[in-house]
Amino acid sequence: MTDNKLSSVAIPAKPLPLYMRITELISREIAAGHWRVGDRLPTESELSQSLGAAVGTVRKALAELVSRGMLERRQGSGTYVREGALAKAAGTSIYEFFRLELLRGGGLPTALVLDLQRMRRPVRFSPFADAGSEHCYRLRRLRCLNHLPVALEEIWFDARHREGLQMQDLGEALYQFYQSELGFWISKVEDHVGVGRVPSWAPSLFRLSAGSNCAQVERQSWSMQGGLEEVSTTWFDPSLARYTARWS
Repeated sequence: MTDNKLSSVAIPAKPLPLYMRITELISREIAAGHWRVGDRLPTESELSQSLGAAVGTVRKALAELVSRGMLERRQGSGTYVREGALAKAAGTSIYEFFRLELLRGGGLPTALVLDLQRMRRPVRFSPFADAGSEHCYRLRRLRCLNHLPVALEEIWFDARHREGLQMQDLGEALYQFYQSELGFWISKVEDHVGVGRVPSWAPSLFRLSAGSNCAQVERQSWSMQGGLEEVSTTWFDPSLARYTARWS
């Protein structure tokens, strides 16, 4: 039974600051192999033009990647991908656990929030970290990569962290939102990849129609303390995106 339907009007999730979006995009492009160790990145002005951002914003994003150890600046030469950049990307990216990417690799994730409801925890789920907590939020989103709708998400997380959560409160980088706003962070996930059917609530923006076959990922996510905090299902269009996990 639904305790409180918060909204059914789709809205864009709160975006990351632009420099962080650029940071994550470049990080994902490096992880996908578009730039390899030793490659020289385009100049700040070239990136500024291609990304539609001010040079100062691009410079701040590159400085963040330098501080992460993924890039290095060479005086009078440019900015290059460092040895070990893939390992650094795996350990520092906001989207470390976001496994979907465009078929060509990479792509910047964004999200459209379709619905958020506070509900009793479904009996089919294992108890969350606080076994006495009976309520959770059910979040439904449309996921895009480089503004291309590629996936639907249904995400359940424990309501004990905050009452009265609204759709407009949610950030597009949900794991960062958990850490900065709800006080816990995800350190471990378990994914099961298979075939599913597009859910009945799929919006018209999603290319596949409700009931049609698609790729599916079922996930459980745990916090640093070892408690289950999130259960989710993602349905994605395999003609537009792929599931990727990398180890280095």
